[in-house]
Amino acid sequence: MHDNLPKFFYFINEFDKEHIRKLDKKIAIIYRNYSEKYDEKKILKIKKFCKLNRLKFFLANSVAIVNKLNLDGVYIPSFNRDLSSLKLKNKNIKIIGSAHNLKEISQKNKQGVELIFISPVFKINKSKNHLGVTKFNFLTKNIKCQTIALGGINSKNIKKIKILNCSGIASISFIKKYGKVNLIN
Repeated sequence: MHDNLPKFFYFINEFDKEHIRKLDKKIAIIYRNYSEKYDEKKILKIKKFCKLNRLKFFLANSVAIVNKLNLDGVYIPSFNRDLSSLKLKNKNIKIIGSAHNLKEISQKNKQGVELIFISPVFKINKSKNHLGVTKFNFLTKNIKCQTIALGGINSKNIKKIKILNCSGIASISFIKKYGKVNLIN
């Protein structure tokens, strides 16, 4: 795995200091809120809080703000096909992204991502389709960068993570509920 890249990611759309403070320090924060325009002052507060709490902080879908505020990294969602990630000013800024199929994986490679979230691995409410262990491992077989399992991870299927070709997990509800990553080991 690339140096300095976390193995565990937690998606947030609200900044809840008390909840984030309780998280395992191995978990990186990805702030993604597609329902409102990003407020740079709020993002700076999150950055400062994460730095004080030794958490990596990624911002979704805005290379311009990541450049301007010199954040740890940018998360490029599957629907974003823009190549602006190649224009990052600071070479220490990490580029991560998500994909659901081979075409999107190819696009993420063109965007220079260092880590690809493959989803949904397990059944989720907002989609009829999910990959399962076999399809996930097939999709990740020829990916040159590291992969992260995303989607539908819960206490009933967490043990299956060990048989996935992945470096870690990303979650909303699982990490929100448990806040620890030692459940995976």
